[in-house]
Amino acid sequence: MHNPRPLRRLSLCAALGAVFAVGSVQAAEELHLYNWGDYINPQVLTRFTAETGIKVSLDTYGSNEEMLAKLQAGAKGYDIVFPSVHMQDTMSALGLLEKTGINQSPAFANIDPAFLRAKSDPKGEYCMPYAWGSVGILYNKSKVSKPIESWADFFAEAKAGKKVILLDDMRETLGVGLIVNGKSVNTANVDDLKLSESWLLERKPLVSAFTYDSVPMVQSGDVAAAHYFVGGMMYVKQDPEHLAYVIPKEGATMYQEDICVLKSAPNKANAKRFMEFFLTPEIAALNTQQQMNGTPNKEALKLLPAELRDNPQVNPPADVMAKLQIFNDLGKDLKKYDRAWTRVRTAN
Repeated sequence: MHNPRPLRRLSLCAALGAVFAVGSVQAAEELHLYNWGDYINPQVLTRFTAETGIKVSLDTYGSNEEMLAKLQAGAKGYDIVFPSVHMQDTMSALGLLEKTGINQSPAFANIDPAFLRAKSDPKGEYCMPYAWGSVGILYNKSKVSKPIESWADFFAEAKAGKKVILLDDMRETLGVGLIVNGKSVNTANVDDLKLSESWLLERKPLVSAFTYDSVPMVQSGDVAAAHYFVGGMMYVKQDPEHLAYVIPKEGATMYQEDICVLKSAPNKANAKRFMEFFLTPEIAALNTQQQMNGTPNKEALKLLPAELRDNPQVNPPADVMAKLQIFNDLGKDLKKYDRAWTRVRTAN
């Protein structure tokens, strides 16, 4: 999870219908990406087109679940998707992913093996680790009584009458309730989930909204603080006087997105070419520098400016990393989360 996942439904392409009205004659020169909103540096795409002549179109989604639902509903024409690790495992189990052999590319040696986290793809034969980061709190320094360091601080601001926002994301937001209560974000224990559910319900009256689209409200000061992805650092960089991002002391979730080719992809060769292009350290660094998140590419890390590479909110020290939990594919246990989340979201 997963920029983040900043603003939803940003698009570099024409309307979806135009994207998919592709004749077979043109297909060899095209590539259709389906990615988190605002999750890829547009320069990466223009550089790829300049180097290969392949025209790239991009459509965006706001959650793993939205992406999967659209594909399962029959959306055609996409070549590459960027699922979080647990969603890669889900999609693999559903037979949706193409075996690319990207791990045989010489430049795959640039990928830190620690990021080969997908249980369905331990060698990187299908997908390629692409980006990672934490999910913490973005806040407006001029609107809070003191710097926020924890979820306790976050809700203290809400109790003082300030507006706060949580993500409209089942796993992420139930995850907060699990983390602050010392539980695993992958628990299958119903009592653990009830604990998270109760904790959230108790605080729901303090929450102004559940949404992904919180950045403009934090920027304007209409909202004091929001549950958000480390990609919010893009906005902190633009306005460090007013904005800050923090990994809460209690711990946080960590997301990792991977580049995967769909089994139904009409342009598989172009898709593989894009994956190989993204293995180039300069290209991976170009994306990371704009996105303000982490990169699994060891050589790209060396190319980053020190203020990004050594930023403890983006690349946390070992003791903070130890408090970051990453989601697993839950299989049938996901229904337990669905039920808990439905109760949280529908409660008055």
